[in-house]
Amino acid sequence: MPRLPLGDWVDSSVDWLQSQFSWLFDAVSSGVTGLYDGIDAVLSAPQPLIFAGILAVVAWWLRGLAAGVLAFAGFVLVDSVQLWDEAMATLSLVLVATLVTLVIAVPLGIWAARSKHVSAVLRPVLDFMQTMPAMVYLIPGIIFFGVGVVPGIIATIVFALPPGVRMTELGIRQVDGELVEAAEAFGTTPRNTLLRVQLPLALPTIMAGVNQVIMLGLSMVVIAGMVGGGGLGGAVYRAIGNVDIGLGFEAGVSIVVLAMYLDRMTGALGRQVSPLGRRAAAKARAALAAKRPGAKLWAHRPQPVTALVGVVVLALVAGGTGILGGAGSATAGNGKKVSIGYIPWDEGIASTFLWKELLERRGYEVDTKQLEAGALYTGLAGGQLDFQTDSWLPVTHAQYWEKYKNKLEDLGSWYGPTSLELSVPSYVKGVDSLADLKGKSGQFKGRIVGIEPSAGMMGILKDKVLKEYGLQGEYKVVDGSTPGMLAELKRAYERKEPVVVTLWSPHWAYSAHDLKKLADPKGSWGKGDGVHSLARKGFSAENPEVGGWLKNFELTEKQLTDLEAVIQKTGKGKEQEAVRTWLDDNPGLADKLTPQ
Repeated sequence: MPRLPLGDWVDSSVDWLQSQFSWLFDAVSSGVTGLYDGIDAVLSAPQPLIFAGILAVVAWWLRGLAAGVLAFAGFVLVDSVQLWDEAMATLSLVLVATLVTLVIAVPLGIWAARSKHVSAVLRPVLDFMQTMPAMVYLIPGIIFFGVGVVPGIIATIVFALPPGVRMTELGIRQVDGELVEAAEAFGTTPRNTLLRVQLPLALPTIMAGVNQVIMLGLSMVVIAGMVGGGGLGGAVYRAIGNVDIGLGFEAGVSIVVLAMYLDRMTGALGRQVSPLGRRAAAKARAALAAKRPGAKLWAHRPQPVTALVGVVVLALVAGGTGILGGAGSATAGNGKKVSIGYIPWDEGIASTFLWKELLERRGYEVDTKQLEAGALYTGLAGGQLDFQTDSWLPVTHAQYWEKYKNKLEDLGSWYGPTSLELSVPSYVKGVDSLADLKGKSGQFKGRIVGIEPSAGMMGILKDKVLKEYGLQGEYKVVDGSTPGMLAELKRAYERKEPVVVTLWSPHWAYSAHDLKKLADPKGSWGKGDGVHSLARKGFSAENPEVGGWLKNFELTEKQLTDLEAVIQKTGKGKEQEAVRTWLDDNPGLADKLTPQ
């Protein structure tokens, strides 16, 4: 049967949409970004403990004193692991996605409830939206909106929309038909019947839909982190890329705290807005107090006016004592913002945080974003990122350069030549070249441990190297991440187990372990690359000083490997601290790289 070119049709459709409606996507991006920035600014303004107190008062009002105490303790925990800003960014993302989703979902749900034809049309569309893997939505999101928070929010909206529509429709359809008929018999207009009869009675079900929308939004934060969405999702993504168990656990616990708070508060709010829910909650509290007199204190809820006064007082304390956050102190120099993207490769991490430190010393405000290679190049081409320092050209990243070269500036190579290779520990005997791998897959469990699937060398390995040496079908290339590959290499090396991994030179792993580079007599890997700095089109013209520094940037192999070694020794999450240590050990180098 001939292949149906469905993917080609989708590609063509996306290209057409991008060319014809770029103005619309830009407008949507500006609107969503403005809404997100506004909410994030409000949430980030108070000091963490003040805002935690405000959230605790809200929990006290909705669920009782015990809920308020637990909420405060949970948010104090988030602040204690230094993830408060990320938590507020995640909360902002979820709130924006929820607001937009409800604006779309509630009217659609009402329309579907009042029309069987609309319901029949919507049902398969909603099934498709909810069953499609959420990560797939990021692909057109990146193309239409670039990297950053916007594609993450758009993907979240699409993924979370179906339950909002379904629960709204379900709630209205569940309203007793006799009540609707009675309202109509008394001359109530369809509009008033909807607003005064159906929606009030359907509110508990609609609020359950709101709860589901929020929970699905939180489930998307990690995926949003993959495209530069930041927040706790970005922290989890960094932890995955760096195999950082500690950071992953801390970010995961922070997401759990946020999820539990939003889940309990929306559930309680759903009961508050419903007369039946309020009566049921009051009866439950009375029964609990009668059964356990001591529980009355913990179940106590203040009057709404009292809770509002508490929130206002805390807000006034935050402002009146001058402890509002977010303003910060003015940076030295011009304070211009610069964004740097990087792939979590060791030389990319080293050079990125080196430039972050150098530019901040010169008065720039620098933001760094860890991304996959495809998202990184798309972000550069779209202007969401300013530059990156780890482009391997002309071979490894050739596919990205060919696609985006008209939208990028090549600022030159700062290191080279490099080499790509497969490597094995030196204790593996009889395997010295790629040809020696033939017929020995059982020794290596039939696998080659790779890195990120978007990395150029992975494409060369799968499409060229394995084919030319007759290894296709015998070995499976395991896609993963650079830290994951290094962790597997370390584990196998300590146990003296055979393992074959993707590596490149220069790399600190050759100093940490006794490894053999497998010879490539057929030259399948190609000639060595140079490590280039690439910028978005027009960056050098807008920032001639930084552009000039990057064009003159060079590191020797010793300097690069020494910097990588210091970063490894200092530990994960302390890259900039390691850079400062390295610069202190190389006096005068900072002034040489960024002369005044």
